[in-house]
Amino acid sequence: MGKIATKQKFELAHDGELRNWQGRKEWFFNRDDTDHYEQYYEGPYKRQEVWQKKTLEGLVKKDTRIKTLLEFGCGTTRFTRWWHEVGIDATGGDISPFMLAQGRQLFHGDLVLADSHHMPFKEHTFDALAFVTTFEYYKNPIQVIREAVRVGKYGIIFGMMNRNTPKLVRRRVQQAFGKNNYYVTAKFYTPKTLKALISEALYDRDYSIEWKATGLPKWFPKQQWQVAYGDFFGMHVQLNDV
Repeated sequence: MGKIATKQKFELAHDGELRNWQGRKEWFFNRDDTDHYEQYYEGPYKRQEVWQKKTLEGLVKKDTRIKTLLEFGCGTTRFTRWWHEVGIDATGGDISPFMLAQGRQLFHGDLVLADSHHMPFKEHTFDALAFVTTFEYYKNPIQVIREAVRVGKYGIIFGMMNRNTPKLVRRRVQQAFGKNNYYVTAKFYTPKTLKALISEALYDRDYSIEWKATGLPKWFPKQQWQVAYGDFFGMHVQLNDV
């Protein structure tokens, strides 16, 4: 069974209850949400997960230097387990003790309880960093990107909830009526806006970017394409100056 290293202090209420992070309440500190996370993927989201994994694997496997990986925001280790299935030795990191408590029961590798803005690792500890549907929740994404390339030698793999999707309206309606806590504090990106953020964070680095979108309707003739439209997109930032 994997171990959990603790490297983070949390904000507590007077009664000792875990409250928030980044100065706001987050769904991943709410047991009502975290306890059902795995069920979410095993239910109607299963098909989307399959195509998300195909998209990420197709991108990351093009850089044969990547043998080890740190996935931050690993949650219950849903994707952390999968990285091992495609031949990458993955470690998981997350800010939520509730998510990691579940991950520890499901994953046999190492986990760390920490803040992605201050990763408790030396430079180039891993070959790459991965963020799968978690980067959307960071209040200081520039700092997180710079931390990622400090710890991950060869680059970053992003798996993102796309802003360019008809489901964006549904997401915001659900949020407005309190029907989906997952999106309350999320900021949705497009490939274009994420690339602009990367350009600002890595202005002094030599890198290349490749991305693909998926999450298209089942009836659509393509399920993966180089068009910035779909529920999800994967992006690989490959560092060329190391």
